[in-house]
Amino acid sequence: MLIRRIALGLLASLVLGAAAARQPNAELATGRIVAAAWPYLGGSLIPLRINGFSPPFQAVLLGPGRLLPGGIYEVPAQSADASALLVAGNGAVLATVTLRTAPPPPAGRALVIVASYDDGLMFHDARDFRALGVLATGGTPSDVAVDALGRIATTDTDGTALTIATLSPWSVAHVDGVVLGDEIAIDRTTGAVFVTDRDWNGSGALTRVDRNGAVVRVATGATAEGLAIDDVRQMVYVANANDATVTVVNARTMRVARRFHAVSRIFSLALSADGLRLYGISNQSTGSPFGAAGAAVIISLRDAIPRVIARSADLEFPVGIALDAATHTLFVTDEAAGRVYVLDARSLRPRRSPLRTCATPWEPALDAAGRRLYVPCAGANAIDAFDERTLRRVSGAPFPTGSYPLAVAVWHPQ
Repeated sequence: MLIRRIALGLLASLVLGAAAARQPNAELATGRIVAAAWPYLGGSLIPLRINGFSPPFQAVLLGPGRLLPGGIYEVPAQSADASALLVAGNGAVLATVTLRTAPPPPAGRALVIVASYDDGLMFHDARDFRALGVLATGGTPSDVAVDALGRIATTDTDGTALTIATLSPWSVAHVDGVVLGDEIAIDRTTGAVFVTDRDWNGSGALTRVDRNGAVVRVATGATAEGLAIDDVRQMVYVANANDATVTVVNARTMRVARRFHAVSRIFSLALSADGLRLYGISNQSTGSPFGAAGAAVIISLRDAIPRVIARSADLEFPVGIALDAATHTLFVTDEAAGRVYVLDARSLRPRRSPLRTCATPWEPALDAAGRRLYVPCAGANAIDAFDERTLRRVSGAPFPTGSYPLAVAVWHPQ
């Protein structure tokens, strides 16, 4: 408490002095530094936001870590159970927060990793969904992927950096030059990270980040969103939502191999195990500005010119997709209806009534090893989970997670 009073007194004297120089009778308001409810993991980058107020402000840190230029608190890479006091203010506002830090997530345990738009990457124990900590990336994650080596990659959909963390040993790195990243995937053959960029120099694009950190990019079409990798043929499929096309890019040369018309508002993608069928979501709704029904489609890749060979019935407002190749089941989330459609992957006919889930379900994830379907619910700040075989909700689900979750990845120890 003595250290806290010293820090508050030091900063208050600075900001009160600044305020007095301008307005002798001004009162200093108290504010709150925005922070996650969970402990932060090592390597976190936490921008200081004071109740919506922007810099300039002065800040004081008492505890582990350091303050970086631009008002960012960096948690030490190898953190432990500890706490840090942050005090920030200017001539109008004085705010404080005590942040907790946590040790790295255990690489020997199954983990559920959530891309939380507002908070960063949330780590949960896959057994009981207990929150282990959050890795703040300094940006706004929209998707997350993990490979067999325990490399975790996430986007910054409002910025220009890719964040890559490794589980064993725990480390965090950032690669610049990945602009407005949307979806992300890691190529199992080469280990390269692929990201769709919503906008780059007036066009959507595909970015590849190699294991050595080299960044290569190619324009694909208007507003690149969905992503699927054929790691056998080394081809990457990119959904260009605003021109109704899919672009096929050679993963090794990063040259466009072909581009073909798909369906309006082509959004999310999934690829069959044999690489001959591409599943897509037409992210539309009769009640939206698009004024047309949404649907899931199958695009045959057998011929020289890919073509739509099946379309589901009209869906209210579909957004995300997950393919269970073993059972020939396609799961499609509906952001407006709060449900998950369960479709036959061969015909796109319903296999059963939709699964009811929490508000604004986004990109679903099928955990084949754990036999679970995970559904991030952006409007509920929660993750729902269903047994893959029975499609019954798993005990403990839906469970709370970071603010505005958009995607899930699952790590299983090898």
